[in-house]
Amino acid sequence: MSSGNDIQISPDAVLWQWGPVGLNRTILFTWLVMVLLVGISWLVTRRLSTGTKLSKGQHVLEILVSALRDQIRDVGGREPERYMPFVGSLFLFLAFANLLSIFPGYTPPTGSLSTTAALATCVFVAVPMFGIARKGVWNYLQQYLQPSILMLPFNVIGELSRTLALAVRLYGNMMSGTVIAAILLGFVPLFIPVLMQLFGLLTGMIQAYIFSVLAMVYIASATQVER
Repeated sequence: MSSGNDIQISPDAVLWQWGPVGLNRTILFTWLVMVLLVGISWLVTRRLSTGTKLSKGQHVLEILVSALRDQIRDVGGREPERYMPFVGSLFLFLAFANLLSIFPGYTPPTGSLSTTAALATCVFVAVPMFGIARKGVWNYLQQYLQPSILMLPFNVIGELSRTLALAVRLYGNMMSGTVIAAILLGFVPLFIPVLMQLFGLLTGMIQAYIFSVLAMVYIASATQVER
């Protein structure tokens, strides 16, 4: 039996319900992250300059874009412009969604399996799209028949399990940090939760990086052309 003092750590708790339409914390905070990202992007990019005098926002933007481009090039082994919008958007969304956890009352949407499953599904769809765009339909589909046609079901299962692993890995790491912080808050409500909050921010950034790198690894594997 639950009591009124139970700590709610799930972001899927319904906040508003009207017939079959409901609004939970996951949807609300996901929309919040997207709105803030769009707003910040507009503010930073509305006055871009090609001269020698750059704003602080443009400096930060150029550093971030250069770092993402170099990382994609290192992982994918080719020019990153084709993959930058997708992989960069994944990283920025995950990083920003986790960084906002410093504000009281905010719950990262990445602590919900529905969010991580949706992001993993985006990767699952993007991988064959990039592969077909680079190699063609037939050349891409042939890789599922390697080294023989008997491997077709195993290769398909591998694609599906890889997507599941992406979703569960991100969800598990983010949710575990929330659970630990909630438990410690009930016993030691002062310094340890603050340290756990800082550790959670570091974990969130690491998970955003790992998720984005794995997405690029899968894309690079699908777009690799045999010589």
